[in-house]
Amino acid sequence: MRHPVSICTAVLAAVLSTALVVSPAFAEGEDAAAAAAAAEAKVLANANNPLANMVAFNIQNYYYSSLYGTDDSSNTAWLRYVQPFGRWLLRASLPISTVPVPNSPDPESGLGDFNAFLAYLISDPSSPVQFGVGPLIAAPTATDDVLGSDTWQAGAAAVYFNAKSRRVQFGGLVTYQTSFSGDGEDVSVAALQPFYMFQLGKGTYLRGAPLWAFDLENDTYSVPFGLGIGQVIKNENTVYNIFIEPQWTILHKGVGQPEFTVFAGLNIQFLGK
Repeated sequence: MRHPVSICTAVLAAVLSTALVVSPAFAEGEDAAAAAAAAEAKVLANANNPLANMVAFNIQNYYYSSLYGTDDSSNTAWLRYVQPFGRWLLRASLPISTVPVPNSPDPESGLGDFNAFLAYLISDPSSPVQFGVGPLIAAPTATDDVLGSDTWQAGAAAVYFNAKSRRVQFGGLVTYQTSFSGDGEDVSVAALQPFYMFQLGKGTYLRGAPLWAFDLENDTYSVPFGLGIGQVIKNENTVYNIFIEPQWTILHKGVGQPEFTVFAGLNIQFLGK
């Protein structure tokens, strides 16, 4: 009969040898899970990153249900294409609008003025904190005078995005443009668009991206606050970002400024292979 101490020693040795075999595999499993979680968090953050290094196409719509000083409403849809070129990022946008016409019961619908900016990424492309700056141009492509300025405009744009946190991302876009040619009235406008996202999990997030517009030529402005919800869906190499965001104007000056806005859109990013 074997001594009890020998039996205990044999059992202990077997347990230790099994642990030595299982531990590396378990650690590898943990590492793989952590890597997958990090990759998912990066996809969710980049879904709202205007400086993300990938081709994108966006359809965004602003419905202005009420305008200060009038009984009218208006609507502007934006078609937007984003294309990276190394550390440069081109963003081209074309609006399609329906706006009220002075002294007419019928609104006017059609294309607005095309605009584009080319941002140079100053920060490290792999950094969670990114900053880009570059020139901006607007062309008089409007199909009617009430839909555009009838001027060529030039200016600059700067973009900041902070994704250090997996839970919260924030940043902002600042633009300025002024007319330099054309038959329309002089234009001098600035815009600031702060954006903030809070991840709820499984691709769902709270968001805000109100556009603060300042018409420096006519001394009018609109400063809204937005809070909405979005959902990010990844399908193979394509990321779909669907959102809706009510916006309430908290400061304004001038007739025709938006009082309440519903901002909604679909942003599509192509991750490549």
